Formats: sequence, structure tokens, C-alpha cells
Amino acid sequence: MFRIKGNTFIPKIAILLALLMLAMGCTQQNAASTDTKETVTSDTAQTNKAITVAWLRDIGPLNPHVYYPSQLFAQSMLYEPLVSYKEGGQLKPYLAESWTISADGKEYTFKLRQDVKFSDGTPFNAFLVKKNFDAIMVNKSVHSWVGLVKVLKQTEAVDEHTFKITLTDPYYPTLQDLAIVRPFRFLAEAGFPDDGNTTKDIKKPIGTGPWLLADYKQDQYAVFTRNPNYWGEAPKIDKITVKIIPDGETRVLAFEKGELDLIFGEGVISMDAFQQLKASGKYETELSEPVGTRSLLLNTLNEKLADHRVRLALQHGFNKAAMVKGITGDVEEKADNILSKNYPYSNINAQPINYNVDKAKAYLEEAGWKLKAGQTVRERDGQRLELELMYDKGDLIQKTMAETIQSQWGEIGVKLNLSSVELAVIPKRLREGQFDIHFWFNYGVPYDPHSLINSVSEPNFGISEAHSRIPMKAELDQQIHAALASTDETKRQELYTSILKTLHEQSVILPISYIKQTVVYQKKIKNFKFPASRWDHPFDGITIKP
Repeated sequence: MFRIKGNTFIPKIAILLALLMLAMGCTQQNAASTDTKETVTSDTAQTNKAITVAWLRDIGPLNPHVYYPSQLFAQSMLYEPLVSYKEGGQLKPYLAESWTISADGKEYTFKLRQDVKFSDGTPFNAFLVKKNFDAIMVNKSVHSWVGLVKVLKQTEAVDEHTFKITLTDPYYPTLQDLAIVRPFRFLAEAGFPDDGNTTKDIKKPIGTGPWLLADYKQDQYAVFTRNPNYWGEAPKIDKITVKIIPDGETRVLAFEKGELDLIFGEGVISMDAFQQLKASGKYETELSEPVGTRSLLLNTLNEKLADHRVRLALQHGFNKAAMVKGITGDVEEKADNILSKNYPYSNINAQPINYNVDKAKAYLEEAGWKLKAGQTVRERDGQRLELELMYDKGDLIQKTMAETIQSQWGEIGVKLNLSSVELAVIPKRLREGQFDIHFWFNYGVPYDPHSLINSVSEPNFGISEAHSRIPMKAELDQQIHAALASTDETKRQELYTSILKTLHEQSVILPISYIKQTVVYQKKIKNFKFPASRWDHPFDGITIKP
């Protein structure tokens, strides 16, 4: 694994010399040798046209072909896609300058840019694109949540700058899947392990992106500097230091002290802290457009939750509008649909399942869950109506919402136990079905709506299994496969409408709110803009006020 150790001591004259060399265009290696403490101070950041930001967990090994613990925003700083997703759902050329699609929808031929190099100076070409695709497909089962993986039949480097993929069946979201942060991004030859298996590890995180990893200490910090070989428009700042600060209150205090220039993301600070920083007038604050839906995922493998009446009771049994307003201060919006209507194919008219305590109690009574005199928890056949809600330990909003739902469900006779779980553990528990209820959210653009419905039909990731005991599961899976393969726009819309209405009515996924990203930053930072895709980094275009 790639690691660069910081020096423990450098005299001040050496620091001044290093800064002078950086201003004159010194190598990234020299820039990375600056003392760690100096790296993260605001004075140095100002001199170097650098910023310091916070993140709640370590950035991980930054392997482009794998998932957690690598953090998406950091992966997107180093690695780039063939196709990019832009505002309004437009798919634009990126590392591929153009492409053609065969009439039957099974062959995609990409013409690659000829001026691209990896950050180590080696050329980007079709042979490296194929090597990356082949490394991904060796571990097909790991990536089968991405629909393209299931239908990818063959890859071919036609020549140095032409790459072709062949599918077993038409798959309309192919370009959308190629635009996502992982796994279809590209590692340089020098980064591959000797056996070529990137599932285990990589030698070095070397991509074509505008940034490279210059210094790193696990669970403490990561320093990114500009890629000197970048083919596109170079960043307007020289360096980004990411300080790992797990605690939300500590992040806010560091920001107020001027130790941080920017905090961005979802759940990285409490909504109260965001509103207080906004009200102070000392800082810049912004909200993104909705990027996803915060939901509860109910696991029908649990006998209690296999009953549709219980699922409807739980949805009627908490006041999401009041909760969202109280916890987020109207930063987020109450969600009536699993997907907001601004997604493709998602503008459906489904009847909202609103807060109604009487309906909730009636459904539970009908399902045989009785509340005996003097008791607070309903019972049936000697069994208590007791469930567990799993949430991300590091997400402050999930924690507060979990406590609110626990209280409100208690009023209808449901005992809810709360389980705070490390993020690294959650995917394993989902895959193994070891949960009753879990905070879940869709991936956002460019993943959805196709990734949402694919996850409902594709086993081994927990979402399909959670739906496994709804009565029309087999028919639903058939509709999903037909929608993803459809080349007829009208038929595809009909299928999506039917699928999304079924998911809404079955209430395995209970929508809570439409998520927005927050950012707070010091006034010296200018031109901040949220990325079009939820998971890409937000550093394009940032400048520092002179």
C-alpha cells in the first residue's frame, strides 16, 4: 500500500525554502516533504493557495475498483470516467471524446482522448482501459449491483485509442453506469499488483485526475496536490489537506477556530450547527438540490415485517413531516415517494402514506398484535412486537431521527431498539440479512432510477432480500429486467411507473426526506459549486480570495 511518511522535524529555514521551491514549480515530492504540522495550518494554506477540509473517516486505500473503506470523493479526485454526468442529466465526453452505439444496443465503441496521461506521466490508452475492465470483471459478483456488469460480455482494445464493449443484451443505462465513481475508473500500469488482482490491493493510487495523493497518515490526514501531467483545466489551488475528524462537534470547533476552511457532505455536522454557522454571518453556507431520499429499509425476512399490515402501520405511525422539520430545520424536505420526481421516469402519482396513529393502530390490531391493559408493547402468541433499527454510528442526523422514531413507534405499541453500527460493518449485515430495519438511501444521479430497481432484483446486497417476501416479487423482477433492457422509451416509462408504484405500495422502503448536501466555508474561498453527481468531489473551480 502506498504511504508517504511526514518528516518529524524540519527547521523553519527549510520550510521557507520548500515554499519558495513550490512557488517556482518544484516537484510534488518536494511539496509533500513539508512538515505535517505546517501542512495543516491556515497560514501555510494561504501562502500555498491551499485549503484544509475535514472528513469524518479515513480516506482508505483509494483503489478505484473497490468500495469501502475508500471514500468516494477522494477516489473521484484521482480517477476519471470515460463519460461524465452533467447538470440536467446530460452525459458528456470525458476520457472518451466520442462514442457510437450499434443499432441493436449491444455494442459501444469509444474513441479515447489522445492527450491524456496518468499522474506518473505514462500514457492513457485503450490497452489500459481494457486491463482495468478485465480486473473489474474478474470479481463480477462483487460489482453485480451495477447493471452493466451483469450484461458485459466482451471488451476489446481495437487500437491504441479505440475501446469497444459488447453486451449480451441491450442495457439502456450503460453510459450512466460508466459515469459513476466506482468501479469503472482507471488505474495506471504502475498501480497494479503483480498478479493484476485489484480486489486485494494496489501498489499506488495513480489516476488521470486533477489531483494526486502526496502525503498520507492513516486516520489523521491526507494531502492532495495538483497532478502536473493533468490533461484538462488545472485546479486553481495547489493543495488540499483532508483532516480526519470523526466527531461532528470537534469538526465545527476546528472550523470556528480557523483550522478548517471548508466542511461539506451529508450528516458531517448537525443541522443545528449548520443553522448556527449560517446565522452568525461570519461564514458562507450553501445547500444543494435534493441528492437522494433518506428512507427506512424494512427486512421482510423478519416474520413480523413480512406482514404488509405491519409495514403500513409503521409508516403511518411516525410523523415524518414534524420530524424532518424539527431535526433538519426544513433543510431537508418530507419525502412522499421513494424517488423525488425530478429523476428520469420517476414522476409518478402515488398516494402518500401519511401520519395517522389511528390507522397505524388499526393495522396492528388487524394483524393480531394486541396491546393488553397496563402494557406498553403489543404482543401476539406470546411474542412482543419488538424490532431493531440499525444506523450509521457516524451520522448525526440518523441518530437523532432514530431516537424520534423510537419514541413515536412506542406510542403505537412497538418497541424499537437502536443499534449504532460502524459504517464498515453495515454492508456485511445487509448482505447477510442481519437486520430488522436500517436507514437506507438511494444513490442519486447518475445511478438512479436504474440502480434502485436493479438493487431490488439483484441478490447479495440486502435490498432484494429485504423485498423477498412481498407476494409479487417474481413478477416485479421480470418487470425490472424488461425495463433495463428496453429500447422503447414509451414502454420503459410504463414499466418504471408500474415498478415504482409497487415498491411504494408494498412499503418495504419507507421514504422519510429528500437529502441535501451542506457546505460551510470561510469567506476567503470563492466559486464553490456542488458537483452534478452526488459522489464526485466538490473542488472544481474553487479559488482563494487574494
